[in-house]
Amino acid sequence: MDNKKKKVVLGLSGGVDSSVAAYLLKEQGYDVEAVFMRNWDSALNNDILGNPTVEDEICPQEVDFEDAKKVADQLEIPLHKVNFVKEYWDNVFTYFLNEYKKGRTPNPDIMCNKEVKFKAFLDYAESLDCDYIAMGHYARVRHDKNQSYLLRGVDNNKDQTYFLCQLTQKQLERSLFPIGHLEKTEVREIADKLNLATAKKKDSTGVCFIGERNFTEFLQNYLPAKEGKMMTLDGEVKGTHIGLMYYTIGQRKGLGIGGAGEPWFVIGKDLEQNVLLVGQGFHHENLYSDRCTVSDVNWISDEPLTGEKTCTAKFRYRQKDIPVKIKWKDKNELIVDFLEDVRAVTPGQAAVFYDGDTCLGGGFIDAAFKDGVMRQY
Repeated sequence: MDNKKKKVVLGLSGGVDSSVAAYLLKEQGYDVEAVFMRNWDSALNNDILGNPTVEDEICPQEVDFEDAKKVADQLEIPLHKVNFVKEYWDNVFTYFLNEYKKGRTPNPDIMCNKEVKFKAFLDYAESLDCDYIAMGHYARVRHDKNQSYLLRGVDNNKDQTYFLCQLTQKQLERSLFPIGHLEKTEVREIADKLNLATAKKKDSTGVCFIGERNFTEFLQNYLPAKEGKMMTLDGEVKGTHIGLMYYTIGQRKGLGIGGAGEPWFVIGKDLEQNVLLVGQGFHHENLYSDRCTVSDVNWISDEPLTGEKTCTAKFRYRQKDIPVKIKWKDKNELIVDFLEDVRAVTPGQAAVFYDGDTCLGGGFIDAAFKDGVMRQY
């Protein structure tokens, strides 16, 4: 392939990963243009909610844009600034809030990739007559004649295929991941050698619209909370919770339960009674399950899943691979049987399936079971 004839539109975030991705694409001979995505606008979103009190001091998009511009200028790449605030609000943030209303624990990064970075962004990039889009994700893609395959990034600690599990063939076949073959340390070394403006920049953490601010305080601006009892399975009241939405299965911090013995953990939720179930010990039996159901499944391969398949799964980011057997319950829901008990399988989180290095796809956990009995998650 003559890369000089291929145009790539890159998502340039103002971070070191996408900066090095831009450099590598140019080195490979592609015609590169960059886009800075503006996905969050506190002033606009607060007007929608009639809530002027939420501040956006810890998501400095203007600083990120200036860093992206410095890198684009240094690499002599055209840079566009595009507003995807409405798409993000409609398809990511609304989903985020609705999941919390249901007492579930959502993963907005997955929806951001599905609806914004590889959908709204792709639509915009196509208006620029691109052949491919590219992102600074730690993942790889193999484009064969008939289909494309999503592969884990070489850096196991940074692999981001978990967050890309909802990508379709149409999105994947137009995508490149220029740094997926590199370790993070190698990316930093390249940025240092080039003296890129982002070379020393700290990696971003958390969801972009929350940043590093207090999560509970942020959520309280958007969803009213209802206090309730914090109880053990045998009915002993251990305290008061501030709202079920603020807790996730397996959580230890923030419960305020002291005393002798092992630490206390969230082991379940009773939504009807507004009760947070708690238990002592990391290995509390109620934290473990041997099956789950998964809906909104995206199967990446053109080769359909038929019958029962043995593969591995991750039920949270950076979790070790779990051997599982999967089969369809109906057209859009999978039954996932674990070959070993798994701790804190949490409704709302993603279940992502792998065959070796190949990401097969994923969906969202609806319920977890142990010995055929559904957990109160």
